[in-house]
Amino acid sequence: MEEFGTPLLAVPRTDLDLTSTGAGARLSSLLHPDDALLFVAAKAPVKSEEMLIENLCMGKAVCDALGRTQVNHVVYISSDAVYADSKDSITENSCAQPGSLHGVMHLAREVMLANAWKGPLCLLRPTLIYGSGDPHNGYGPNRFLRLAAAGQDIVLFGEGEERRDHVWVEDVAEIVSRVLFHRSTGILNIATGHVVSFREIAEQVVRIFPGSSQITDSPRVGPMPHNGYRPFDVAATYEAFSDFRYTALREGLLKVSMTFREQ
Repeated sequence: MEEFGTPLLAVPRTDLDLTSTGAGARLSSLLHPDDALLFVAAKAPVKSEEMLIENLCMGKAVCDALGRTQVNHVVYISSDAVYADSKDSITENSCAQPGSLHGVMHLAREVMLANAWKGPLCLLRPTLIYGSGDPHNGYGPNRFLRLAAAGQDIVLFGEGEERRDHVWVEDVAEIVSRVLFHRSTGILNIATGHVVSFREIAEQVVRIFPGSSQITDSPRVGPMPHNGYRPFDVAATYEAFSDFRYTALREGLLKVSMTFREQ
């Protein structure tokens, strides 16, 4: 298939399981010297040591392929989970000291790629992503929209007081496209620079689907992830792509809600 006039080859798990024996050699056979390799495959979120090992095996397969066949550019979709918790806004220079197995997985694969591949490499670290087609039904915009569209109540963890940054999947795709087009290198966070509570998100969703559902609280089990606050300084994004602007949460929710209305 083609996008923006550039030929694309999607390699789904049904065609190539990166955890299988010989996966690196099979991936290598698909690569050519003028290709850009976008590594986005993962079993996520990582919740166990077994899942961690599976994901590292996937990373090893990609590194093995890059050792066999030279390409033009490598882009890895990592995660903001690699960063340590902080009250200050996170930048690309913030401390990468993950507190979860998911973050450990992504940071380990970043290091594996940097060691195995000495050509142009870009590491993208998106924060929480929302949008249509989400397979995880993650807590937040994706789940809230599904529930409201079905007329079901939205149940918050605690009072929904956590404040997090959420980025629309189409904006993530736009950043990835620009990185590939410009053959960008280095590290870049993908986040809007604005934090909002989960309660505020739920309230916006209910306004989009008026009268369809109620918002209720629930007892919180365990501490809030990242101490309930994870802001980003996105100056590097605008320095790299001065004409780009992130989609505001309200606008993004409206765009995604159209998919549910059509369904």
